[in-house]
Amino acid sequence: MSRTAWRRVRLLAGVVLLAVIGWRLGTGPWIDGLADVTPASLLVAGLIALLTTLGCAVRWCLVARALGDLELGQNQGVWRASAEYYRSQFLNTALPGGVLGDVHRGVRRGQDVADVGLGLRVVVWERAIGQFVQIVLTILAVLFLPSPIHFLRAANGLWAMLFGSMVLISVPLVLRRYAPGLLEPRVGLTVLSASVIVVAGHVATFIVAARMAGSTASVTRLVPLALIVLLAMSLPINIGGWGPREGVAAWLFGLAGLGAGLGLAAAVAYGVMVLVANLPGAGVVLLDWGRRAGLPEAAPDESRAAVAVGQAARAVRG
Repeated sequence: MSRTAWRRVRLLAGVVLLAVIGWRLGTGPWIDGLADVTPASLLVAGLIALLTTLGCAVRWCLVARALGDLELGQNQGVWRASAEYYRSQFLNTALPGGVLGDVHRGVRRGQDVADVGLGLRVVVWERAIGQFVQIVLTILAVLFLPSPIHFLRAANGLWAMLFGSMVLISVPLVLRRYAPGLLEPRVGLTVLSASVIVVAGHVATFIVAARMAGSTASVTRLVPLALIVLLAMSLPINIGGWGPREGVAAWLFGLAGLGAGLGLAAAVAYGVMVLVANLPGAGVVLLDWGRRAGLPEAAPDESRAAVAVGQAARAVRG
C-alpha cells in the first residue's frame, strides 16, 4: 500500500470511528460536552497550557543541546521556544494525524541550524521522552490507583518489578548510545521533571473537563482514566486529536460504571478546552505569515521549507 493510500485509510478510519461513536451514543453527549465548557474552564485550561507549554519548551531546549544543537534556548530563549511550541501544538490540533505541527517545528529548527535532519531528530527524541514518561505514569496509575482494568492489577507487584527492571536496564543503554548528554544528572532530572509537569497538566485539564461534564468521581479514580485517554490521542487515526480519545473515554467510563455518555462528554469538553488553550499558536502562525509577506526575498527559502515539510510529513505518516 502506498503512503498516500495509507494516509487516506487512516483518515477514513478516524472518520468511521467518530461515526460509530455517534451512532452508538447519539448526539446528546457531544452536545453536552460542548455545552459544559464555560469561560472559567477555558481560563483554567489556558493557564495550565501556559505551564505545560513552558515545560515542553524547556525539555525541547535541553534535548536539543544534548543532541548537538547547542544554540537552542541560548540565542532565542525559552520564551521564544515556547512560542514555537505553541505553534506546533496548534497545528497538531488543527491538522489530521496530530504530528504535523511537530514536523514543522523540527524542519524550521533544522533550517535555522542548516541541518534539517538534526532538527527532526531533536523533535522525535523530545516527543519520545515525553511519551515514555506518560506511559510510565499511566502504568503506575493503573497498577496502584483505583482502575477499571482489574486484570492488570491482579499481580501489580510482579508487573511493577518486571517493568521497573526493564526501564532501569534499557533506558540508560539507549541514552548512552544516542543521547549521552541526557545522562548528566542535572539535565536528566530537569527533563524528567518537565515531562512529569506536562503530563500532570494534561491530566488536570481532563479532570476539569470531567467535572464540567458532571463527574463526581474522586481524583484518584479519574487519574488512571485520564492517563489512558491521553495515550489514546497518540494513535495515528485521530483527526486533530479527535476520534480515539472519545472512543476510549466512552469505553473506560462505561467500564468504570461512570457512564459511557459521561466519558464522551468529558472527552469532547477536553478537546474544546485544549483547542482554545492552544489558540496562541494560531497567533504565532499569523505573525509568521505577516513577516513573510513583508519579506519577499525570503520566498526561495520558504519554498524549500515547504518541500522539506512535505517530505518530512510523508516520512512521519509512512
